[in-house]
Amino acid sequence: MAADKPTAEAVAEQLARLREDYQARLPAELAALTALAAGFGGAESDRARLDELHHRLHKLAGSGGTFGFTALSARTRTLEQQSKQWLAGSLDEVEAQAWQSLAAEVAALGETLNKVSPPQAPAILSARDSLTSDETVQIWLVEDDASLAEQLRRQLESFGYTVRHFMQIGDAEAAAHTQRPDMLIMDILFPQQGENATEVLALRPILRALGCPLLFMSSCDDFESRARVARLGAAGYFLKPLDVPRLVNRMTQILDQLRAPPQRVLIVDDDVALAAHYRLVLLAAGMEAEALHEPQAIIETVAAFRPELVLMDLHMPNYSGPELAGVIRQHERWASLPIVYLSAETDLDQQIEAMGRGADDFLTKPISDAQLVAAVRARVDRARQLDAQITRDSLTGLLKHASIKEALEITVTQARRHGKPVTVAMLDIDHFKSVNDTYGHAAGDVVISSVAMLLRQCLRMSDIIGRYGGEEFVAVLPECAGGDAQMLMEDIRRRFAAIAFSYSGQAFSCTLSAGLASTAQYPEFSGAELLVVADEALYAAKRGGRNQIRTASPHPLQEADRP
Repeated sequence: MAADKPTAEAVAEQLARLREDYQARLPAELAALTALAAGFGGAESDRARLDELHHRLHKLAGSGGTFGFTALSARTRTLEQQSKQWLAGSLDEVEAQAWQSLAAEVAALGETLNKVSPPQAPAILSARDSLTSDETVQIWLVEDDASLAEQLRRQLESFGYTVRHFMQIGDAEAAAHTQRPDMLIMDILFPQQGENATEVLALRPILRALGCPLLFMSSCDDFESRARVARLGAAGYFLKPLDVPRLVNRMTQILDQLRAPPQRVLIVDDDVALAAHYRLVLLAAGMEAEALHEPQAIIETVAAFRPELVLMDLHMPNYSGPELAGVIRQHERWASLPIVYLSAETDLDQQIEAMGRGADDFLTKPISDAQLVAAVRARVDRARQLDAQITRDSLTGLLKHASIKEALEITVTQARRHGKPVTVAMLDIDHFKSVNDTYGHAAGDVVISSVAMLLRQCLRMSDIIGRYGGEEFVAVLPECAGGDAQMLMEDIRRRFAAIAFSYSGQAFSCTLSAGLASTAQYPEFSGAELLVVADEALYAAKRGGRNQIRTASPHPLQEADRP
């Protein structure tokens, strides 16, 4: 169901067409509303007629502002509230004069058609900057200590980054005329309290022009220094002497966000034109979006599209938003799926009641395109963070034991269906107990984190990585044959051995061993069985002297040994 991101020109053209179509349909819609309102007799028998009028006014109140008819949206909202109030009581008690007044106001809605706001500029429909998994990450380092810069450059390059060093920010500013970094790491010396901070203020336009995440290094750990860095838009602040694995961990988190797959949003709304508008806006912002107009298909659509957020109208014919949210929540696997009501309902009590029935938030129509994009991004990002806390290891950010095993089984099943190979790598840090015994568990955690960061740097976005337990890791490599996996793991082994760790002034290094098993050798094996074979290959590497990669022997497990 995913769609390619349309160009800005295509979005502007399609939005303009939707706006024109909406405007062309308005006279007929207003004529229909006028006929409905004129036919009221003021009796309880008119309840179905008034209910239809209320629903159509509700739709206009929500859609008018989006398509530029702000005055129409405001007028219909007032009439919608009036009809809603009447529906809550007995229609026999409504005076004839009130009915006539309502009919007259509905008939006068056409006067608002000449009050049209200019269309929103497509410039607000900008997608996030992103990186592909195979791009080399360009790091610019601004550091006037050449020796420290060279040491940091070597360490960062061991994690797969390309580093360009500048002595001063002005040199980087000049280089930015022809090139842009993916990230800037800068040593910054702030003036003392009370001194002139002009130089710091002058950094803002320079750093903003680079248009990349900013990480700062400093020897200052006071609040004022940190506040100044925050004003400069820092994504991270690191004290000297540098904890390089911690720095790289933050870099990896930032890059993971830039490389994250598009956010998937399902729009459930009976207003076809409005849903089409929202979908276009989200597509233009780099997301994947689908619109659903038939509520009965909600479960099949959620299962197929796998949205990370559902935008749902509150009032729809036959099925309300809370009813559909309740249907979704009945399925355990979607119990935590974020649901946000997007409705023209302005009654606060109604909003609160609706949110208490299966939803997470409430947005009011009409909503600007920029606000819609910002709201969706923030909520999906938060949902992803919460999901990561549940399924991922807190130290490394990798999948936990149960999650990586589940992901392996799914990958093996899919690969067998499509006739593609999968290779499983089981990795283990050599002599890790001695690291903990000699340098302490804090240093051991740094070593473990470094393996995780190196794996994420060197492997593809399609590869799946987990912390299997302790100092053991599992990497699932879809569409990767054994020979390619061997070369890849050899490269990771060499890079890890080149990382310099330090503890209380003592430098040390570590190595790792790995075992590989591929479905090319064991085409009928499950994921759990492949793990057993990879684990045997790992221990063969350990017995063979460590700091090496071993591929499983081509002899399958005996039936009695299979898990």
